[in-house]
Amino acid sequence: MASERRKWNGDKELEGILIFAGTTEGRELSEALAGAGISHTVCVATEYGEISLKPNPYASVRRGRMGREEIAGFLQEGQFAAVVDATHPFAKEVTANIKAGLEGLGRGEGIPYLRLKREQAPQEGDGISYFETNEACAKALESIEGNILLATGSKELPVYCRSEKVKDRLYVRVLPSVESISLCESQGIYGKRILAMQGPFTAELNEAVIRQYGISCMVTKESGRAGGYPEKLEAARNTGTQVFVIGCPEEHGGCSFAQLCHKLEEICGKKILAQSGPQMEITLAGIGMGSKNSMTKEVEQAINGADILLGAGRLLEGFCTKAEKRPYYQAGQIIPYLQSVQEKNSSGEHRKAAVLFSGDSGFYSGCQPLYEALGKEIREGRLKAAVRIFPGISSVSYLASCIGESYQDAAIYSIHGKKMPGLARRIQTSPKTFLLTSGVQDVNWLGKTLLESGLAECEVTTGYRLSYEGQKIEKHTPLECCGLQEEGLYTCFIKNPNAARKKLSHGMADGAFIRDKVPMTKEEVREVSICKLRLEEGAVLYDIGSGTGSIAAEAAALSDGIQVYAIERSKAGISLIEKNKAKHGLQNITAIEGEAPEGLIGLPAATHAFIGGSGGRLKEILETLRRINPEMRVVINAISMETICELNGVLAMDGIKEEEAIQLQVNRVSKTGNYHLVRSENPIFICAFQFCG
Repeated sequence: MASERRKWNGDKELEGILIFAGTTEGRELSEALAGAGISHTVCVATEYGEISLKPNPYASVRRGRMGREEIAGFLQEGQFAAVVDATHPFAKEVTANIKAGLEGLGRGEGIPYLRLKREQAPQEGDGISYFETNEACAKALESIEGNILLATGSKELPVYCRSEKVKDRLYVRVLPSVESISLCESQGIYGKRILAMQGPFTAELNEAVIRQYGISCMVTKESGRAGGYPEKLEAARNTGTQVFVIGCPEEHGGCSFAQLCHKLEEICGKKILAQSGPQMEITLAGIGMGSKNSMTKEVEQAINGADILLGAGRLLEGFCTKAEKRPYYQAGQIIPYLQSVQEKNSSGEHRKAAVLFSGDSGFYSGCQPLYEALGKEIREGRLKAAVRIFPGISSVSYLASCIGESYQDAAIYSIHGKKMPGLARRIQTSPKTFLLTSGVQDVNWLGKTLLESGLAECEVTTGYRLSYEGQKIEKHTPLECCGLQEEGLYTCFIKNPNAARKKLSHGMADGAFIRDKVPMTKEEVREVSICKLRLEEGAVLYDIGSGTGSIAAEAAALSDGIQVYAIERSKAGISLIEKNKAKHGLQNITAIEGEAPEGLIGLPAATHAFIGGSGGRLKEILETLRRINPEMRVVINAISMETICELNGVLAMDGIKEEEAIQLQVNRVSKTGNYHLVRSENPIFICAFQFCG
């Protein structure tokens, strides 16, 4: 039917929807109508009810309790298009008065009456007793011992205060309003036995109240999810507290939040956000190594309470729940699935999803990328959900406890699904290293790497199938690691008794390189040239005319995050580059046999380039480098007169900045007999600059 209208607040013309609010959903409906630009009046019984409403230009508030005749008169005066009954399920008298008021209008087909039905929470659980009336519940309380938390509100308080056996043990949780507190005091409840708080409350806060006041029994209404009923039951389970529940009166008919919004859309002709709060609760949970005994209590509760369980197949196998299971563990799988669940959820039912991650959610886990992806979907409105993260016990902390080692002073790395360049170099400078692996092949690779890097004295402790049946914790030499065959997940602890101190400055002696007869950039020149390159984490470096690969090795040794491509035209040079790469354990060097600029074709775009030899083609090489990356940093070493002459033209090029040229002369002092003689090295020019588009 078409919306009827009346005028409020001067000249402002508003559509008339009347909401009798007494629940969280009633307040949320007001916010949804305001978001759609639909005017409405909200009826609340108390001043506190008015304060709890968010002010908005589309809402008019009527405060005060109304009887049947007052409601009828208010409806007659208002000319409302629809009436929404969002009162509490236990407010049966108010609902009856609203219906009677509507029946007495006698205006054609009447004003539509829409009942907003509160979503109910599960009722299962041990230690829970149900009562049809407050009187029956109060009678039963006489036969139990201990303090009682009355969480039914203040209206029913007189029923429970009739018996001195009950009254003297009551702690009453009520709204922080003058009316509620006055009612408590009129019944002889004072001071610390009045807990004036606005709900709904978390399970943790409920637990804190139970423990603080030594509560033996909690009395509550079956108030649904919005009323915090599941959190009350969870707190009671966690503390072993008995629960007396006043059963929810059965409601016939009624609409979910989404259904109600749809009907109001038809009446008002405007689109309304058909969701009350987050429609989905998503928990990203670290489950430890996999054994249920190693899970935290909150993770176990999240899994048991989930409607949907997601994660790798092997993680889902161990859980017998009623939840729908899907073997999804990547954002590209999980997000479309959750969006489809949301689209199909026409009733607006609150859903709980748990995504399982092995180990700890914040430790080499896929949890963080998924959390960020979910956050983006929520911010951009494609998913209406609340996300929380629960940590787990990592295999590193578990193994450390098993072998009596600390891990706050250890290096921790992961080669799960990937090989780590430079791992051997890291182990060389670390007395203690923990390592996550994908399986036995990674342990074999670790043993081989340690042997090839001269780390045969290391001791490797392997943790196999940690926390599961068949768990084994054994010590091995690197050679024994090469021969392990039992497939499964391993976490390793490497102890290096001969760990060297980590160097805080770069610089390798010339004698550290295998040289043969191939030319090599000398030590001091290398250090200055590398400084001029200004390498950064994640840099890609072309070492053009690499020779023995000394520049490539020094640069690669700065960080495993730097990728170096050593371009050399001679086979002898390529052979030496590979040998020096192996000697220093530098997996982030790739040797390319070829001549620049042709040898650069097909390589990943560089951020930096070092030119140690150009073969007389410096201009062509620079033109190619500019095309590859118009913001590349370049350093050129020149020793021949021909190349030195070319540098003048280089410095005069357009499109470069931060250009500089230095001439470096190194003199070495060597001992001959009883004398120390000065021997001059060839002078060298170093030219550095950056392309600027």
